[in-house]
Amino acid sequence: MKMIFRILLLINLISCVSGTFVVNVTQTSYQAEENHNITLQWTFTTKPDTSSNSLYIYCSLFTDHKTPVLFHLYDCVEVSESQDQQFSGRVNCDKDVLREGQIRLQLSRLRTEDSGLYRCVVSTDYGRSSGECQLNVSAAADHPEPQRPTVSPEPESQGWIGLYVGLGLTAAAVLLVTLCFALRRCFT
Repeated sequence: MKMIFRILLLINLISCVSGTFVVNVTQTSYQAEENHNITLQWTFTTKPDTSSNSLYIYCSLFTDHKTPVLFHLYDCVEVSESQDQQFSGRVNCDKDVLREGQIRLQLSRLRTEDSGLYRCVVSTDYGRSSGECQLNVSAAADHPEPQRPTVSPEPESQGWIGLYVGLGLTAAAVLLVTLCFALRRCFT
């Protein structure tokens, strides 16, 4: 693995010195939470006068223990057989932007083991280069259900007291109106 890394690094350095073909990352570091989705992005030099059929992309994750393949494109055809089981069914490439020199890989349902250094090697008829970015996936935070304030039920006696007070006030108001009319009749 170290030998492959050194060869890829040497190829990257040679292409950077020659200045003909460059792969850049849109963002060097990503932070995400488990079970969320993320889009990793790279850009590469394009030449409008050349065919895009000779496009080769090999994106992988470098960890301490293994180097699983995230995405593999050979002559503009996705090679899904080379994709590691870890990423099976969770990677989507936006192929419409490849002609524009952009690689957008959406990784869904993130897992903590998706953390690591992601490298995309891009090779065309006019050059070869690579770019890398770091992804850190943290464990999903436990979000407790919001607690609702507890409302203690009213004792039955308080409910009846309210009813009696209400009826008493209504009766007093009716009595007061009746008295007013009676007094008015007596004096007129």
